[in-house]
Amino acid sequence: MIHLQPQNRKITFIKRKLFFSIVFLGFINATTVGKKTLPKNTITSPKLVAYNIPYLEKDFVGFKEALAFKESQGKYTVVNTLGYLGKYQFGKTTLLRFKIYNTKAFLNNPELQEKAFKALCKVNKWILRKDIQRCVGKTINGITISTSGILAAAHLSGAGNVKKFLRSNGTRNFSDAYGSSIESYLKKFGGYDVSEIEPDRNAKI
Repeated sequence: MIHLQPQNRKITFIKRKLFFSIVFLGFINATTVGKKTLPKNTITSPKLVAYNIPYLEKDFVGFKEALAFKESQGKYTVVNTLGYLGKYQFGKTTLLRFKIYNTKAFLNNPELQEKAFKALCKVNKWILRKDIQRCVGKTINGITISTSGILAAAHLSGAGNVKKFLRSNGTRNFSDAYGSSIESYLKKFGGYDVSEIEPDRNAKI
């Protein structure tokens, strides 16, 4: 058995104390990160936290990522049981409007999917421009109407169904095959700043 001299014992004790202090501080830091106060206009998501992105601003990026998480959990290669494709769950008819014919290539092209989503938002904003002017800020069925909510609802149901909902003061609702409704999208995705999206009838990719 090796016997440490008093001086060596003291050095070993200090090293051990320092080691455990570091471990303890690391534990405290890890357990308090989740309690950090986030900016007021942010959203949180377990998936985003898992990727070390604790929050998203309430801007267009936050809007599209929140909508994508609802549509596909943000996965580019998803095809649902009804044949809707990609991160934003595009229908094939919508893709044809943007001259996208190869759905397999589309699923494997994240950049193209992002461009298609932005172009669709521009088209929907143009189609619904008058309804946006008339309805934003109003309350329908207890929901404060916002531009981002309108764009999200249009992505779900098509701009025509959103027009019917708004112009009937909420009496003509729409739900998809999975039970998601115009009302739920107006509420869930309201309040984002999507001003960077310019209305464009002929938006292209």
